[in-house]
Amino acid sequence: MKQRILWVAWTSFLTAGVLEMLVFSAVDPRDLHGFGGVLSGLSPTGVYTLAFFCFWVVSALAPALTLLLATPESSARE
Repeated sequence: MKQRILWVAWTSFLTAGVLEMLVFSAVDPRDLHGFGGVLSGLSPTGVYTLAFFCFWVVSALAPALTLLLATPESSARE
């Protein structure tokens, strides 16, 4: 089980890093004014950090769900 969690965490971490680079090569964090002005109160570093963790969570959902659904029922109970 720990190995599967690490598979998901590591691959989603790498994916989040790539997404971070792609998004912020095209968008300046100081230009973001959405989410009710929440982002305008953050420093650019704070926006980068918040975005990275959001990308990481979203990137982890797909492989985690895949592993959950691909696990045979007998080993899922163990």
